[in-house]
Amino acid sequence: MDPKRELTSVDLAAIVRELGAYEGAKVDKAYLYGDDLVRLKLRDFDRGRIELLLEVGEVKRAHTVAPERVPDAPGRPPQFAMMLRNRLSGADFAGVEQYEFDRILEFTFEREDGTTRIIVELFGQGNVAVTNGEYEVIDCLETVRLKSRTVVPGSRYEFPESRTNPLTISREAFAHEMEDSDSDVVRTLATQLNFGGLYAEEVCSRAGVEKAMDIADADEAVYDRLYETIERLAIDIRNANVDPRLYVEDGNDDGVNGEDADEASPDRVVDVTPFPLEERAELAADAYDTFLSAVDDYFFRLELDDESEPDPTDQRPDFEEQIAKYERIIEQQEGAIAGFEREADSLREQAESLYANYGLVDEVLSTIRSARAQDRPWDEIEATFEEGKDRGIEAAEAVIDVDGSEGTVTIDVDGEYVDLVVSQGVEQNADRLYTEAKTVEEKKEGALAAIEDTREDLEDAKRRRDEWEADDGPDETDDDEDEETDWLTESSIPIRENEPWYDRFRWFHTGDGYLVIGGRNADQNEELVKKYLEPGDKVLHTQAHGGPVTVLKATDPSEASSHDIELPDSSIEEAAQFAVSYSSVWKDGRYAGDVYAVDSDQVTKTPESGEYLEKGGFAIRGDRTYYDDTPVGVAVGIQCEPYTRVIGGPPSAIEGTAATTIDLEPGRYAQADAAKRIYRRFRERFEDESFVRKVASPDRIQHFMPPGGSRIVED
Repeated sequence: MDPKRELTSVDLAAIVRELGAYEGAKVDKAYLYGDDLVRLKLRDFDRGRIELLLEVGEVKRAHTVAPERVPDAPGRPPQFAMMLRNRLSGADFAGVEQYEFDRILEFTFEREDGTTRIIVELFGQGNVAVTNGEYEVIDCLETVRLKSRTVVPGSRYEFPESRTNPLTISREAFAHEMEDSDSDVVRTLATQLNFGGLYAEEVCSRAGVEKAMDIADADEAVYDRLYETIERLAIDIRNANVDPRLYVEDGNDDGVNGEDADEASPDRVVDVTPFPLEERAELAADAYDTFLSAVDDYFFRLELDDESEPDPTDQRPDFEEQIAKYERIIEQQEGAIAGFEREADSLREQAESLYANYGLVDEVLSTIRSARAQDRPWDEIEATFEEGKDRGIEAAEAVIDVDGSEGTVTIDVDGEYVDLVVSQGVEQNADRLYTEAKTVEEKKEGALAAIEDTREDLEDAKRRRDEWEADDGPDETDDDEDEETDWLTESSIPIRENEPWYDRFRWFHTGDGYLVIGGRNADQNEELVKKYLEPGDKVLHTQAHGGPVTVLKATDPSEASSHDIELPDSSIEEAAQFAVSYSSVWKDGRYAGDVYAVDSDQVTKTPESGEYLEKGGFAIRGDRTYYDDTPVGVAVGIQCEPYTRVIGGPPSAIEGTAATTIDLEPGRYAQADAAKRIYRRFRERFEDESFVRKVASPDRIQHFMPPGGSRIVED
């Protein structure tokens, strides 16, 4: 059975009810991973840190996750993430709703300067749209231009056409929808009533109705049983009467038995549901207290299952990546455990400080209770404490804040702020704090058990690595070394990172192996000429204004410079194409431009009398070599060895280095939109999609694209 990778409409209906408990939490930060995973970090007064994941790629989900399971923050926040941070930082989570019975969630956030809505589409290609309070789209991960609806920045967000909501449908409308069908009962429930396959079958099973029954054979009694079953399901969802289950399937489906079966084929997660399902009765199931915790565990285990899938080839698994992953998880879990210990200690210290300052605490609580008994409003009580502070009354000076909406008072006890429930006495407040400390300790115990499981997984990965290297590794021959790896078909590509000194500039290596670097702006142009231009280098620039300073390096800065190196014509021509492609020529939509080349000693930053050089400019002394009508041309590719990274530049140089490339030409798509298209093409080409996501995000691809509009050159 294939595992579920997309949450259903029923799942989302249950999730919405549980997410409502987090209303009032404040947003700290937002992150974007690749082009399909948004993470919102929030903090809640009662629950502490909250992590919300919204994923709309191959996996489609929206739920909270345990803090120790969140992915590491990306290095460079893309524009979409920066926009979210600007709009959401400090905002209150005001609630979430499911659009009708569709797989669409609308998250609302409130701040003094306005409302922000995040609309998550968990169907089709998936999308995340950010709008203001009037549903005007600020930005979206995917632009949608269809006859039926449009989702583009600057337009009003348009929901898909309304569909039947089976949880609110009347008995008459239900019968009408069923009778309009020319199929069987289960297909009608799945499509006409929008239940989807699994829950359509579940409704039939619970109602005792044959799934394959033709609609023509269904009478009113059948409709009654089906409708009553749907009503009970709707009541459970509306009242949050959930009893979540995480279903697992025995991975041993190849006839292997005994201890070897456990070794070769561990159980796999296949589904998670808010209620026990008769349709899943044959599967083993784990029960959970909340659906959110079940969904979190499901997708966490699904990711581990995906990563631990056996490689069908004889190629060595990437044990190092698995080991590093478990080590990262252990580090996060250790941090969570330390946090629980600090929190529990703090709560106990607060409780003890209440007894140590019993008289002062009791005076504060008694004063407020007495005032409330006289029907004095909360703001008047707070004002009374302020007056008491001015008069030097110790109890008044201890009061930090009075919250009438919650019936609480915050006091300073021994330099630590403690929240007290006014309706409770000193002993009751202290007992409450001790109870909270005990609850945190229980969380710590759970985290300790989890970390032991992870440590076992780590040791297992190390053991399998050692066994492979000792016994099971394939014979290595000279012939194997000569074979070229087909990286596109590899199920797991190891990450080999490298950030060279020139990575912040535009750069590529020519087909002859020479480095070419170009400035991204006036500051970098200035830096290239002053700091990195050495004897023997070539400098290229377009005749058109607005081009980068392009330097073809004869040597690396760490090597001794030399006038004796003769740079190949092929490298100079590639550098010329690079110079014209990343200039205003491309931005203007032209396909060719003139470029000139000079030696490094012909370039100076010292103007002659009456001459003015603007920032990033330079003067040329002597003759120039011209490359007229140099065609523009850029390819973006993914390099897999010796390093894994995005590269870009003239196609003739990139195609020999990258595992796969995509050629570009001037076009109508904005840089960001074109980068997303390229990213999707790369994900389609590589068997290891997670590798593409790690090394070739749209933001990183954009780093190698020319300024202005582009389009993909189709083969």
